Amino acid sequence: MPHQPLTILIADDDIEDMELLEDALVAIEPGVKLHKLLSAKSVMEHLNQLTDDMLPCLFILDYNMPELNGSELLSLISSQPRYRSIPKIILSTSSAPLHIHECMRNGATEYFVKPDNVKDLDILARKMLAFCKPVE
Repeated sequence: MPHQPLTILIADDDIEDMELLEDALVAIEPGVKLHKLLSAKSVMEHLNQLTDDMLPCLFILDYNMPELNGSELLSLISSQPRYRSIPKIILSTSSAPLHIHECMRNGATEYFVKPDNVKDLDILARKMLAFCKPVE
């Protein structure tokens, strides 16, 4: 049976942050497929077009986005049975306890603060990719 590439959905309105994360993920898992979206609305439009076998193995969502923030998007995604089993990570510049608790309450699997250096981003990318690996 051929190995399916990992598919990850990233939602962040900061293109540069998304590119840095993409570089870190691809360096570790070269075959990873990334769907990079800039808003909650585009995330929902994208997800509605996917069949169940095309769903990502992981959602990585920024907290601060236009229209809906990451917590509101989490709530929307988590309310739909189709997405409940997919891990959802918030990746944000905010380390505010209020934001963290809100996101965890709304369905986040994990909340990470965006690192400020490449070494820490690489460590974080490994942690994120681990959510996509089947338990052996």
